[in-house]
Amino acid sequence: MRRLWLIFAQPVTVAIAVLFVVKTLKPEWLSHLPAASGGGVFEVATVVEAPAGSEIYRPGSHAEAAKKAIPAVVHIFTSQEVKGPRHPFIDDPIFRHFFGDRFGEQSQRRSGLGSGVVVSPEGYILTNFHVIDGADEIEVAHNDGHKYKARVVGSDPESDLAVLRIPADHKLPVIAFGSSDTLRVGDVVLAIGNPFGVGQTVTAGIVSALGRSHLGINTFENFIQTDAAINPGNSGGALVDANGHLVGINTAIYSQSGGSMGIGFAIPVSLAKSVMEQIVKTGGVTRGWVGIEVQELTPELAESFKLADTSGALIAGVMRGGPADKAGIKPGDVLTQVAGKPVKDAQAMLELIAALEPGKTARFELKREGRAVGVDIIIGKRPKPPKE
Repeated sequence: MRRLWLIFAQPVTVAIAVLFVVKTLKPEWLSHLPAASGGGVFEVATVVEAPAGSEIYRPGSHAEAAKKAIPAVVHIFTSQEVKGPRHPFIDDPIFRHFFGDRFGEQSQRRSGLGSGVVVSPEGYILTNFHVIDGADEIEVAHNDGHKYKARVVGSDPESDLAVLRIPADHKLPVIAFGSSDTLRVGDVVLAIGNPFGVGQTVTAGIVSALGRSHLGINTFENFIQTDAAINPGNSGGALVDANGHLVGINTAIYSQSGGSMGIGFAIPVSLAKSVMEQIVKTGGVTRGWVGIEVQELTPELAESFKLADTSGALIAGVMRGGPADKAGIKPGDVLTQVAGKPVKDAQAMLELIAALEPGKTARFELKREGRAVGVDIIIGKRPKPPKE
């Protein structure tokens, strides 16, 4: 019996020793053997790799919208010559004898940056007027590295818009126009531009409010407000919807630090497109004008004028010899309708009159001393704002 046990034990011991040595020194020799699970069932992991070029579903991603819009958003670099102050004694002959002209009027170049949006294959670019204001050299850089010298086709300081043009020497990427009129508060939007000159940047947010005005930024204000981060250098860049379509031109921010605080403003594409089309066609923007000064109707003023509410605009002054003066409009009148459209407030009145065609006649409805009055006015051409 003892002999049989030794015959059995010795081979088993040798086999275990060999298995231990092989597992320690050459484990790959055993890799083909399946591993046993606790329940006696062998499991083999299956790895499935996605085919090359296939799309991966990413919930909440705006990559496709950004991909469509980014190529059409450009960087704008400007420079201008700025003359320094003259020394107060530079005209004194004795001073000039000792010091010459070294303290005379000196100049230096000042640079700026912003963004723009290519809106047509012919090379037209929409941007903000304040981006190119005063510049004597403008360079446009595409995200693909192409650089161009740009010229100003025209500008409109009152809406803070300008149109540039670059040579269309190759197929330019062009953005698709969306509809700012169908935007809703809460819609997702992306802001694309060149903040602080760091390079092409996309930020995401929502439409925070619509129709923002009375901000003191432009003469004509109807801003889209968004919390998508907009910073210096983003001005003139694109605000796009979730489809990558242009819905606004990023223009301004509310900030106490100089950077984004989640309150940014963009010019609606409906206004930007209208201004652009006029500039391309005529080199400028023509607006209606009647020569009146207005002020907001407060509840106190409405009560004193015996008005039911504060809708309308109080005429505070009439320019002598202007269209309104010739039609018989007087200070103290309250304007309620322009060409059949109700006047909500002073800002709305300004926009309604500006939209009228100079030379045409329009009907103005007023309230004067508690009674309704209607007058016909031949619309004049709005004068250009004085340069600051």
